[in-house]
Amino acid sequence: MPVERVRLAVLALAAVLAAVAVGVAGPVPFVALVAAPVARRLTRSTGAVLLPAALVGALVTVVADAVGAHFLGPLQVPVGVLTGVVGGPYLLWLLARSNTAGRAGW
Repeated sequence: MPVERVRLAVLALAAVLAAVAVGVAGPVPFVALVAAPVARRLTRSTGAVLLPAALVGALVTVVADAVGAHFLGPLQVPVGVLTGVVGGPYLLWLLARSNTAGRAGW
């Protein structure tokens, strides 16, 4: 079995599934997808980090809302656009990093 091809196909499938989920549910729930890995990195925990993940998700949403509403001058950017702009590349980086590290998960 061509392991590298399968790994690349799984990476592409994960990116497409994340894009479909954001397209169906809206960009704000995308924060939940990114909050857990961020919280895991901040707390250096390998187990379930429910409370830190919730706090990181809330913090990302509040900061994105504040930046979109107050700090971009006359523009008012929706919170979902900012979370997608920040979270999309971060998710792709996480997927690529886990792919090159040879791990199957986050």
